[in-house]
Amino acid sequence: MFSASRTLIVLFLLAAPLATHAADRTILVFGDSISAGYGLKAEEGWTALLQKRLDAKGYGYRVVNASVSGETTSGGSARLPRALELHRPSVLVLELGANDGLRGLSLEVSRKSLGDMIEAGKNAGAKVLLLGMRIPPNYGPRYTQAFARMYAELAAQYRVPLVPFFMAKVALDTSLMQADGLHPNAEAQPLLLDTAWPALRPLL
Repeated sequence: MFSASRTLIVLFLLAAPLATHAADRTILVFGDSISAGYGLKAEEGWTALLQKRLDAKGYGYRVVNASVSGETTSGGSARLPRALELHRPSVLVLELGANDGLRGLSLEVSRKSLGDMIEAGKNAGAKVLLLGMRIPPNYGPRYTQAFARMYAELAAQYRVPLVPFFMAKVALDTSLMQADGLHPNAEAQPLLLDTAWPALRPLL
């Protein structure tokens, strides 16, 4: 007969592969205030709704939302290695760049930071989804057009799926925006999820 200690060891060894598999089934959402759920209750944000959809459909993934309001691509690039090491995601969703554009930061710097994050995600074994953003036209056509192209060019360069404009279904509808005109409200969150879902689902 097995002793109690040997039985525990056997159970641990049997459970270890399952624990590793479960840990690998993680979606890491790495964004700014749009994904952090600025102005919303925790359960209202699109990432929380994503977790509910995954659970309802039986995908077995855990969503980790490491988004930070006000984050730039440079800040995200500095934070990402630690997040990848900590969470070991199988899918990385990048939603960054809007704060760079709103501050008029160098697109060369933004492009490099986003590229570095895509590479870091891939090197960590994660599939990467890039969520593109847009900025208001008052920044001038040259800058705004180059900003929009940046996401498409990065997606082509690194061969990752792209949602061209994550806020396409909500940005021009004032009833779906908070009073600041920049952040989607609770009613907009299902639309954000529906925008990301077609590109995200094939990665699961």
